[in-house]
Amino acid sequence: MKNQINKILTNILSSQAGVGALVLRVPIGIILVAHGAQKLFGWFDGHGLTGTGQWMASQGFEPGYLMALLAGSAEFFGGIALILGLFVRPAAALATLTLMVAMTVHIENGFFISNNGYEFALSLLAATVALTIQGAGVFSLDSLWFKRLSR
Repeated sequence: MKNQINKILTNILSSQAGVGALVLRVPIGIILVAHGAQKLFGWFDGHGLTGTGQWMASQGFEPGYLMALLAGSAEFFGGIALILGLFVRPAAALATLTLMVAMTVHIENGFFISNNGYEFALSLLAATVALTIQGAGVFSLDSLWFKRLSR
């Protein structure tokens, strides 16, 4: 059982990516934390769980409060994980799913963000997919943990 867990952790934590992963992880993480904080806590002119939940319900995502909690948590806690470089692959994969849903909301407005289009969500989606594939990179807590596991 311990060998299976170590194998799973090795697959999650290992990464051949260099400093580029850090350059991608940190700003994407900051953006996700900020958007999650809007949904969860109402920070940065956000609407908090109640307001975001009502909006999500109006968009057909029911129950709205739970959907706001899930999306906000994926963004906020996933963003923190990206910044720290901790469990980057699962955090980025979860953010990818959240962004795919966000794209469904914005796609009807066309491409450009100036029309509330999907341009920004697509940019974040591309970055989170890249991080899911490549992992955290050398400058991360994942890398430190992987080195410990490999001993």
